Amino acid sequence: MAERKVWLVTGAGRGLGVDIVKAALGAGHAVVATGRNPERVNSVLGVHDELLVVELDVTSTEDAGAAVEAAVDRFGRIDVLVNNAGNFYAGFFEEISPDAFRAQLETTLFGPMNVTRAVLPVMRAQRSGLVVAISSTAGIVGQEFCSAYAASKFGVEGWIESLTPEVASFGIRTMVVEPGFFRTELLTPESTEYAEPSIDDYAERTEKTVTAWKGMNGQQGGDPAKLADSLVQLAAQDEPPVRFVAGADAVATVEQKAKDLLAQVDAYRELSSNLAHDDA
Repeated sequence: MAERKVWLVTGAGRGLGVDIVKAALGAGHAVVATGRNPERVNSVLGVHDELLVVELDVTSTEDAGAAVEAAVDRFGRIDVLVNNAGNFYAGFFEEISPDAFRAQLETTLFGPMNVTRAVLPVMRAQRSGLVVAISSTAGIVGQEFCSAYAASKFGVEGWIESLTPEVASFGIRTMVVEPGFFRTELLTPESTEYAEPSIDDYAERTEKTVTAWKGMNGQQGGDPAKLADSLVQLAAQDEPPVRFVAGADAVATVEQKAKDLLAQVDAYRELSSNLAHDDA
């Protein structure tokens, strides 16, 4: 069995968060499972000697601080933080209200930042730890109807990539997880909110897109339990990957994005390379 570690998992009341908690417990680790509704977290996870359930709305810095304090009081340390909590505000950019767009960022970008900011002092004192952020292929490739969600995930990618060298000297590692389509609860009504149609030019495409997204729910190819098991395996490594592309569809997406970027560089290489001052 791998060395026992203490995990803190956000969004542990449903979806991938439940699978991550179960996988970590099954591997012999202790887990602090958090969610906005602790009763729901308790109901889906049950009782376990190495499980602590704590209320945590990731948009609240006060909740984040209290959850970390509770984790340390119970288990003495935090070794693995999994920023998993998320939701999905879907719609064409012009039809997503400014408040909804900000709400997306509050949950899926600033939320992980809030919790990580609260956990880092504990990990620095330990001189060890792993910060995991669940991103998405939407953090690699944008697509229509996903502008708010993609903006938040692109933000997560840049934030974690920049955080990595800042904390490496303290023995703290980071890992961004970029799943493709997994059969989680992200596309359920509890997690997805569609923008109210308001512009005729988008009406037909909105109807088709919403129908397609709703039809995809429960049909995604990825198995979240297998993803959770893989995260437990990776977290046990001394040097986990800075990025973990999860799912065959995600691998194809990332490979195509890499090819597209290189092709764009090559297409304008001469123009791009001749922009220096003449006296340089």
